[in-house]
Amino acid sequence: MGAQRLQKLIAAAGLGSRRRAEAWLGAGLVRVNGRVAALGDQADPASDSISVDGIPLPKAPGPLTLLLNKPKGVLCTCHDPRGRSTVLDLLPPDMARDAGLHPVGRLDGDSRGALLLSNDGALTLRLTHPRYGHRKTYQVQVRGQPSPATLERWRLGVPLDGLGSQPVAIKPLGQAADSTRLELTMVEGRNRQIRRTAALLGHPVLDLRRVAIGPLRLGSLAEGQWRIVQAGELQGGEWVGSLPNS
Repeated sequence: MGAQRLQKLIAAAGLGSRRRAEAWLGAGLVRVNGRVAALGDQADPASDSISVDGIPLPKAPGPLTLLLNKPKGVLCTCHDPRGRSTVLDLLPPDMARDAGLHPVGRLDGDSRGALLLSNDGALTLRLTHPRYGHRKTYQVQVRGQPSPATLERWRLGVPLDGLGSQPVAIKPLGQAADSTRLELTMVEGRNRQIRRTAALLGHPVLDLRRVAIGPLRLGSLAEGQWRIVQAGELQGGEWVGSLPNS
């Protein structure tokens, strides 16, 4: 990790905001290796002893990323003021409390499937910033039976809010009397994009499940369950945003 400003380390350890940490530094309450620290000082938590008002600074949790199969009705947030169920409620209490995990990207409350949780800020940026364009794969059930022309419009990208959309890879999976199942692979993720697009095309979404984020697939992971993502799974060319042939 290396040396970092003390107010950043204190905030990362969950003791308070950076502004509060700066106040503690100004009041002489922070010590590094037994010596009173000043605002602007740095320390390396791997080799330095840091305390705030005599209490040792908790060690920051190591990098951790989980793949979760989110059920419908669970919110992609760390806390809901209305007391509704969140993704952190699906984790062991000590992990949810101590690991500093947060959702990487979103799935709306009515959708289900693959969601990453991580405490790695750099990874979160890499997986959510639009310029990286990582692939995400969905299985979607829509009302009715879209015509080939309608599916071609969807493949080319349907404008939303006056802005163009990126192309979408679409593979029909099957039809029933009143619905159609599709697999969609996308490299962008605007707010409720699939639901809004399907509604504009006259085939509202009945069910939406994300089955893969980049190369990470749900596989046999049961709904409501999670697994640890190994570091090697987050590397490599499979994360690039090019779409498969549609």
